[in-house]
Amino acid sequence: MSLSEALHELVALGGSDLHITRDAPPTIRVSGGLQPIEGARPWDAAAVSRELLAILDDRQRDAFEEVLELDFAHPLTEASRFRVNYYKQRGSIGAAFRLIPTEIKPLTALGVPDSVSRFATLARGLVLVTGPTGSGKSTTLAALIDLVNKTRRDHIVTVEDPIEFMHPNQLSIVNQREVGQDTRSFANALKHVLRQDPDVILIGEMRDLETISVALTAAETGHLVFATLHTQDAAQTIDRVIDVFPPHQQDQVRTQLAGTLQGVVCQTLVPKASGSGRVVATEVLVMTPALGNLIREGKTYQIISSMQAGKDLGMHTMDQHLAELVNAGSITRKAAEAKAHDPAAFARLLGRAESPTEAAAQAMRASGIDFGDAFSGSAS
Repeated sequence: MSLSEALHELVALGGSDLHITRDAPPTIRVSGGLQPIEGARPWDAAAVSRELLAILDDRQRDAFEEVLELDFAHPLTEASRFRVNYYKQRGSIGAAFRLIPTEIKPLTALGVPDSVSRFATLARGLVLVTGPTGSGKSTTLAALIDLVNKTRRDHIVTVEDPIEFMHPNQLSIVNQREVGQDTRSFANALKHVLRQDPDVILIGEMRDLETISVALTAAETGHLVFATLHTQDAAQTIDRVIDVFPPHQQDQVRTQLAGTLQGVVCQTLVPKASGSGRVVATEVLVMTPALGNLIREGKTYQIISSMQAGKDLGMHTMDQHLAELVNAGSITRKAAEAKAHDPAAFARLLGRAESPTEAAAQAMRASGIDFGDAFSGSAS
Protein backbone atom coordinates (compact mmCIF):
# COMPACT_ATOMS: atom_id res chain seq x y z
CA MET A 1 0.00 0.00 0.00
CA SER A 2 1.32 3.44 -0.97
CA LEU A 3 0.80 6.74 0.87
CA SER A 4 -1.63 7.87 -1.83
CA GLU A 5 -3.66 4.68 -1.44
CA ALA A 6 -3.74 5.14 2.36
CA LEU A 7 -5.00 8.71 1.98
CA HIS A 8 -7.70 7.62 -0.48
CA GLU A 9 -8.76 4.91 2.01
CA LEU A 10 -9.04 7.52 4.76
CA VAL A 11 -11.35 9.62 2.57
CA ALA A 12 -13.43 6.59 1.55
CA LEU A 13 -13.97 5.55 5.20
CA GLY A 14 -14.90 9.06 6.34
CA GLY A 15 -11.95 9.28 8.72
CA SER A 16 -10.29 12.41 10.05
CA ASP A 17 -6.58 11.54 10.38
CA LEU A 18 -3.91 9.24 8.96
CA HIS A 19 -0.84 8.35 11.04
CA ILE A 20 2.36 7.08 9.43
CA THR A 21 5.16 5.75 11.64
CA ARG A 22 7.80 3.03 11.42
CA ASP A 23 6.96 -0.58 12.30
CA ALA A 24 3.19 0.07 12.11
CA PRO A 25 0.68 -0.13 9.26
CA PRO A 26 -0.92 3.13 8.07
CA THR A 27 -3.44 3.90 10.81
CA ILE A 28 -6.57 6.04 10.53
CA ARG A 29 -8.86 7.78 12.99
CA VAL A 30 -12.55 7.11 12.41
CA SER A 31 -15.26 8.44 14.77
CA GLY A 32 -12.55 9.40 17.25
CA GLY A 33 -10.82 5.99 17.45
CA LEU A 34 -7.64 4.73 15.77
CA GLN A 35 -7.59 1.61 13.60
CA PRO A 36 -5.04 0.16 11.14
CA ILE A 37 -6.12 0.13 7.52
CA GLU A 38 -7.48 -3.31 6.81
CA GLY A 39 -4.99 -5.50 5.00
CA ALA A 40 -2.12 -3.01 5.30
CA ARG A 41 1.24 -4.35 6.45
CA PRO A 42 3.61 -2.49 8.81
CA TRP A 43 6.00 -0.09 7.09
CA ASP A 44 9.67 -0.21 8.03
CA ALA A 45 11.77 2.95 8.39
CA ALA A 46 12.89 2.84 4.74
CA ALA A 47 9.31 2.60 3.44
CA VAL A 48 8.15 5.43 5.70
CA SER A 49 11.01 7.66 4.57
CA ARG A 50 10.51 6.83 0.87
CA GLU A 51 6.76 7.52 0.89
CA LEU A 52 6.86 10.69 3.00
CA LEU A 53 9.82 12.38 1.33
CA ALA A 54 8.34 11.74 -2.13
CA ILE A 55 5.62 14.38 -1.67
CA LEU A 56 7.97 17.17 -0.51
CA ASP A 57 9.52 19.79 -2.77
CA ASP A 58 13.13 20.94 -2.33
CA ARG A 59 12.18 23.89 -0.10
CA GLN A 60 10.15 21.67 2.21
CA ARG A 61 12.93 19.07 2.39
CA ASP A 62 15.47 21.72 3.33
CA ALA A 63 13.16 23.16 5.99
CA PHE A 64 12.52 19.72 7.48
CA GLU A 65 16.21 18.84 7.56
CA GLU A 66 16.98 22.14 9.29
CA VAL A 67 14.40 22.13 12.11
CA LEU A 68 13.21 18.46 12.08
CA GLU A 69 9.58 19.64 12.07
CA LEU A 70 7.37 20.59 9.13
CA ASP A 71 3.78 21.80 8.71
CA PHE A 72 2.25 22.05 5.25
CA ALA A 73 -0.89 21.43 3.22
CA HIS A 74 -1.04 18.52 0.77
CA PRO A 75 -3.66 18.27 -2.02
CA LEU A 76 -4.70 14.72 -2.93
CA THR A 77 -7.50 15.51 -5.39
CA GLU A 78 -9.57 18.60 -6.14
CA ALA A 79 -11.96 17.44 -3.42
CA SER A 80 -9.40 16.33 -0.81
CA ARG A 81 -6.73 18.37 0.97
CA PHE A 82 -4.73 17.54 4.09
CA ARG A 83 -3.02 19.49 6.82
CA VAL A 84 0.22 17.63 7.42
CA ASN A 85 2.82 17.54 10.19
CA TYR A 86 6.16 15.74 9.77
CA TYR A 87 8.33 14.99 12.79
CA LYS A 88 11.24 12.78 13.86
CA GLN A 89 10.87 9.92 16.34
CA ARG A 90 13.59 7.41 17.25
CA GLY A 91 15.65 8.68 14.35
CA SER A 92 13.05 8.11 11.63
CA ILE A 93 10.25 10.21 10.13
CA GLY A 94 6.65 10.15 11.34
CA ALA A 95 3.66 12.03 9.99
CA ALA A 96 0.07 12.95 10.77
CA PHE A 97 -2.35 13.86 7.97
CA ARG A 98 -5.57 15.73 8.88
CA LEU A 99 -8.34 15.75 6.25
CA ILE A 100 -9.61 19.25 5.48
CA PRO A 101 -13.12 19.37 4.04
CA THR A 102 -13.31 21.41 0.83
CA GLU A 103 -16.86 22.50 1.60
CA ILE A 104 -17.21 25.23 4.23
CA LYS A 105 -20.43 24.43 6.07
CA PRO A 106 -22.50 27.10 7.84
CA LEU A 107 -22.48 27.27 11.61
CA THR A 108 -26.01 25.87 11.89
CA ALA A 109 -24.97 22.79 9.93
CA LEU A 110 -22.10 22.24 12.35
CA GLY A 111 -24.38 22.22 15.39
CA VAL A 112 -22.80 25.43 16.71
CA PRO A 113 -25.29 27.72 18.56
CA ASP A 114 -26.88 30.63 16.70
CA SER A 115 -25.36 33.10 19.16
CA VAL A 116 -21.92 32.41 17.67
CA SER A 117 -22.99 33.79 14.27
CA ARG A 118 -23.37 37.24 15.87
CA PHE A 119 -19.59 37.46 16.15
CA ALA A 120 -19.38 37.70 12.34
CA THR A 121 -21.41 40.94 12.46
CA LEU A 122 -19.10 42.79 14.86
CA ALA A 123 -17.25 45.87 13.65
CA ARG A 124 -14.27 45.38 15.93
CA GLY A 125 -12.91 43.37 18.85
CA LEU A 126 -11.34 39.99 19.64
CA VAL A 127 -13.16 36.65 19.28
CA LEU A 128 -11.39 33.50 20.47
CA VAL A 129 -12.27 29.96 19.36
CA THR A 130 -10.65 27.46 21.71
CA GLY A 131 -10.48 23.77 22.53
CA PRO A 132 -8.08 20.84 22.54
CA THR A 133 -6.38 19.59 19.39
CA GLY A 134 -8.90 17.89 17.13
CA SER A 135 -11.94 19.73 18.48
CA GLY A 136 -13.07 21.43 15.25
CA LYS A 137 -11.71 24.93 15.91
CA SER A 138 -10.57 25.43 12.30
CA THR A 139 -13.94 24.27 11.00
CA THR A 140 -15.82 26.77 13.19
CA LEU A 141 -13.45 29.62 12.29
CA ALA A 142 -13.82 28.83 8.59
CA ALA A 143 -17.61 29.08 8.95
CA LEU A 144 -17.28 32.47 10.69
CA ILE A 145 -14.92 33.83 8.03
CA ASP A 146 -17.21 32.50 5.30
CA LEU A 147 -20.16 34.30 6.90
CA VAL A 148 -18.21 37.58 6.93
CA ASN A 149 -17.14 36.94 3.34
CA LYS A 150 -20.74 36.46 2.19
CA THR A 151 -22.33 39.35 4.06
CA ARG A 152 -19.79 42.19 4.32
CA ARG A 153 -17.69 44.27 1.92
CA ASP A 154 -14.47 43.96 3.89
CA HIS A 155 -10.82 43.07 3.47
CA ILE A 156 -10.10 39.79 5.26
CA VAL A 157 -6.48 38.80 5.97
CA THR A 158 -5.66 35.37 7.38
CA VAL A 159 -2.33 34.14 8.73
CA GLU A 160 -2.28 30.34 8.94
CA ASP A 161 0.18 27.47 9.38
CA PRO A 162 -0.71 25.96 6.96
CA ILE A 163 -3.70 27.33 5.04
CA GLU A 164 -6.56 24.88 5.53
CA PHE A 165 -9.90 26.07 4.15
CA MET A 166 -9.68 28.02 0.89
CA HIS A 167 -11.83 31.18 0.84
CA PRO A 168 -12.68 32.61 -2.61
CA ASN A 169 -13.41 36.33 -2.88
CA GLN A 170 -17.15 36.94 -2.47
CA LEU A 171 -18.50 40.25 -1.14
CA SER A 172 -15.18 40.59 0.68
CA ILE A 173 -11.63 40.38 -0.61
CA VAL A 174 -9.70 37.56 1.11
CA ASN A 175 -5.92 37.33 1.31
CA GLN A 176 -4.62 34.14 2.93
CA ARG A 177 -0.97 34.01 4.02
CA GLU A 178 0.77 30.76 4.87
CA VAL A 179 3.61 30.69 7.38
CA GLY A 180 6.75 29.35 5.69
CA GLN A 181 5.53 30.05 2.16
CA ASP A 182 4.11 33.59 2.24
CA THR A 183 5.66 34.85 5.49
CA ARG A 184 8.44 33.77 7.84
CA SER A 185 6.31 33.59 10.98
CA PHE A 186 3.05 34.63 12.64
CA ALA A 187 4.92 37.44 14.38
CA ASN A 188 6.44 38.76 11.13
CA ALA A 189 3.10 38.68 9.31
CA LEU A 190 1.29 40.43 12.13
CA LYS A 191 3.92 43.17 12.41
CA HIS A 192 2.88 44.35 8.96
CA VAL A 193 -0.78 43.33 8.76
CA LEU A 194 -2.13 46.67 9.97
CA ARG A 195 -0.47 48.35 6.97
CA GLN A 196 -2.47 46.14 4.61
CA ASP A 197 -5.79 47.92 5.32
CA PRO A 198 -7.55 44.90 6.87
CA ASP A 199 -11.04 44.97 8.34
CA VAL A 200 -11.00 41.36 9.60
CA ILE A 201 -7.92 39.41 10.67
CA LEU A 202 -7.74 35.67 11.30
CA ILE A 203 -4.77 34.42 13.32
CA GLY A 204 -4.47 30.65 12.96
CA GLU A 205 -2.96 30.29 16.43
CA MET A 206 -1.90 32.72 19.16
CA ARG A 207 1.37 31.02 20.07
CA ASP A 208 3.41 33.60 21.95
CA LEU A 209 3.48 36.97 23.69
CA GLU A 210 4.26 38.90 20.50
CA THR A 211 1.38 37.37 18.55
CA ILE A 212 -1.09 37.90 21.41
CA SER A 213 0.09 41.48 21.88
CA VAL A 214 -0.45 42.32 18.19
CA ALA A 215 -3.88 40.63 18.26
CA LEU A 216 -4.95 42.80 21.22
CA THR A 217 -3.60 45.95 19.57
CA ALA A 218 -5.36 45.16 16.29
CA ALA A 219 -8.66 44.59 18.10
CA GLU A 220 -8.14 47.77 20.09
CA THR A 221 -7.53 49.87 16.96
CA GLY A 222 -10.81 49.04 15.25
CA HIS A 223 -10.30 45.64 13.61
CA LEU A 224 -12.25 42.42 14.07
CA VAL A 225 -9.78 39.70 15.07
CA PHE A 226 -10.49 35.96 15.19
CA ALA A 227 -7.91 33.66 16.77
CA THR A 228 -7.49 30.27 18.43
CA LEU A 229 -6.02 28.97 21.68
CA HIS A 230 -5.65 25.46 23.09
CA THR A 231 -7.72 26.04 26.21
CA GLN A 232 -10.64 24.14 27.73
CA ASP A 233 -13.04 26.84 28.95
CA ALA A 234 -13.70 30.57 28.81
CA ALA A 235 -12.17 31.48 32.17
CA GLN A 236 -9.01 29.48 31.42
CA THR A 237 -8.78 31.20 28.03
CA ILE A 238 -8.78 34.64 29.61
CA ASP A 239 -6.23 33.60 32.23
CA ARG A 240 -3.98 32.10 29.54
CA VAL A 241 -3.90 35.35 27.57
CA ILE A 242 -3.05 37.37 30.67
CA ASP A 243 -0.49 34.90 32.04
CA VAL A 244 1.60 35.05 28.85
CA PHE A 245 2.65 38.56 29.84
CA PRO A 246 5.18 39.38 32.59
CA PRO A 247 3.63 40.28 35.98
CA HIS A 248 4.29 44.01 35.67
CA GLN A 249 2.20 44.16 32.46
CA GLN A 250 -0.72 42.00 33.54
CA ASP A 251 -2.89 44.77 35.01
CA GLN A 252 -2.59 46.68 31.75
CA VAL A 253 -3.42 43.54 29.73
CA ARG A 254 -6.51 42.85 31.89
CA THR A 255 -7.76 46.35 31.09
CA GLN A 256 -6.91 45.90 27.40
CA LEU A 257 -8.63 42.51 27.25
CA ALA A 258 -11.71 43.77 29.11
CA GLY A 259 -12.08 46.47 26.46
CA THR A 260 -11.43 44.35 23.36
CA LEU A 261 -12.72 40.83 24.01
CA GLN A 262 -16.11 40.26 22.39
CA GLY A 263 -16.58 36.53 22.85
CA VAL A 264 -15.09 33.12 23.50
CA VAL A 265 -16.26 29.87 21.94
CA CYS A 266 -14.83 26.72 23.56
CA GLN A 267 -15.61 23.43 21.91
CA THR A 268 -14.96 19.72 21.99
CA LEU A 269 -16.16 16.71 20.00
CA VAL A 270 -18.12 13.94 21.72
CA PRO A 271 -18.90 10.48 20.26
CA LYS A 272 -22.51 10.17 19.15
CA ALA A 273 -24.83 7.84 21.00
CA SER A 274 -25.28 5.96 17.72
CA GLY A 275 -21.60 5.01 17.80
CA SER A 276 -20.87 6.60 14.41
CA GLY A 277 -19.36 10.06 14.20
CA ARG A 278 -19.11 12.86 16.73
CA VAL A 279 -21.16 15.84 17.90
CA VAL A 280 -19.79 19.26 18.81
CA ALA A 281 -20.35 20.50 22.38
CA THR A 282 -19.71 24.18 23.05
CA GLU A 283 -19.27 26.81 25.72
CA VAL A 284 -20.10 30.36 24.67
CA LEU A 285 -19.15 33.60 26.42
CA VAL A 286 -20.63 36.85 25.10
CA MET A 287 -18.95 39.94 26.50
CA THR A 288 -20.96 42.20 28.83
CA PRO A 289 -19.97 45.18 31.03
CA ALA A 290 -20.23 42.94 34.09
CA LEU A 291 -17.85 40.37 32.57
CA GLY A 292 -15.51 43.19 31.59
CA ASN A 293 -15.36 44.27 35.23
CA LEU A 294 -14.57 40.71 36.35
CA ILE A 295 -11.67 40.54 33.89
CA ARG A 296 -10.39 43.98 34.88
CA GLU A 297 -10.49 43.05 38.56
CA GLY A 298 -8.87 39.65 38.08
CA LYS A 299 -11.98 37.75 39.19
CA THR A 300 -12.10 35.25 36.33
CA TYR A 301 -13.20 32.51 38.76
CA GLN A 302 -16.62 34.23 38.85
CA ILE A 303 -17.08 34.10 35.07
CA ILE A 304 -18.77 30.70 35.03
CA SER A 305 -21.59 31.97 37.28
CA SER A 306 -22.25 34.87 34.92
CA MET A 307 -22.29 32.51 31.96
CA GLN A 308 -24.74 30.14 33.65
CA ALA A 309 -27.10 33.08 34.13
CA GLY A 310 -26.51 34.52 30.64
CA LYS A 311 -28.87 32.31 28.63
CA ASP A 312 -30.83 35.28 27.26
CA LEU A 313 -27.59 36.74 25.87
CA GLY A 314 -26.67 33.50 24.10
CA MET A 315 -24.26 32.23 26.75
CA HIS A 316 -23.96 28.74 28.20
CA THR A 317 -21.30 26.60 29.84
CA MET A 318 -19.86 23.39 28.46
CA ASP A 319 -21.65 21.37 31.15
CA GLN A 320 -25.01 22.96 30.24
CA HIS A 321 -24.59 22.02 26.58
CA LEU A 322 -23.41 18.49 27.43
CA ALA A 323 -26.51 17.99 29.59
CA GLU A 324 -28.69 19.22 26.74
CA LEU A 325 -27.07 16.78 24.31
CA VAL A 326 -27.62 13.90 26.75
CA ASN A 327 -31.27 14.87 27.27
CA ALA A 328 -31.73 15.09 23.49
CA GLY A 329 -30.32 11.58 23.07
CA SER A 330 -27.44 12.80 20.88
CA ILE A 331 -24.71 11.51 23.22
CA THR A 332 -24.57 9.09 26.13
CA ARG A 333 -24.26 10.17 29.74
CA LYS A 334 -20.96 8.30 30.01
CA ALA A 335 -19.48 10.16 27.02
CA ALA A 336 -20.67 13.50 28.44
CA GLU A 337 -19.23 12.79 31.88
CA ALA A 338 -15.81 12.26 30.28
CA LYS A 339 -15.95 15.83 28.93
CA ALA A 340 -17.73 17.56 31.84
CA HIS A 341 -15.78 20.27 33.67
CA ASP A 342 -17.67 19.92 36.98
CA PRO A 343 -19.10 16.38 37.31
CA ALA A 344 -21.29 17.25 40.31
CA ALA A 345 -22.80 20.31 38.62
CA PHE A 346 -23.26 18.36 35.39
CA ALA A 347 -25.21 15.64 37.22
CA ARG A 348 -27.58 18.30 38.61
CA LEU A 349 -28.15 19.71 35.13
CA LEU A 350 -29.42 16.47 33.63
CA GLY A 351 -33.16 16.45 33.18
CA ARG A 352 -33.58 20.21 33.53
CA ALA A 353 -35.09 22.51 30.92
CA GLU A 354 -33.04 22.57 27.75
CA SER A 355 -30.42 25.23 27.06
CA PRO A 356 -30.30 27.78 24.20
CA THR A 357 -29.61 25.39 21.34
CA GLU A 358 -32.52 23.03 22.06
CA ALA A 359 -34.59 24.56 19.26
CA ALA A 360 -31.81 23.70 16.81
CA ALA A 361 -31.55 20.21 18.28
CA GLN A 362 -35.31 19.65 17.87
CA ALA A 363 -35.16 20.83 14.26
CA MET A 364 -32.19 18.54 13.66
CA ARG A 365 -34.05 15.51 14.99
CA ALA A 366 -37.22 16.39 13.08
CA SER A 367 -35.36 16.71 9.80
CA GLY A 368 -33.28 13.60 10.34
CA ILE A 369 -30.06 15.56 9.77
CA ASP A 370 -27.10 14.82 12.04
CA PHE A 371 -25.11 18.05 12.09
CA GLY A 372 -22.27 16.36 13.97
CA ASP A 373 -21.26 14.64 10.72
CA ALA A 374 -19.85 17.95 9.58
CA PHE A 375 -16.96 17.50 12.00
CA SER A 376 -16.21 13.85 11.20
CA GLY A 377 -13.90 14.66 8.33
CA SER A 378 -11.79 17.41 9.87
CA ALA A 379 -11.35 18.53 13.42
CA SER A 380 -8.65 20.92 14.44
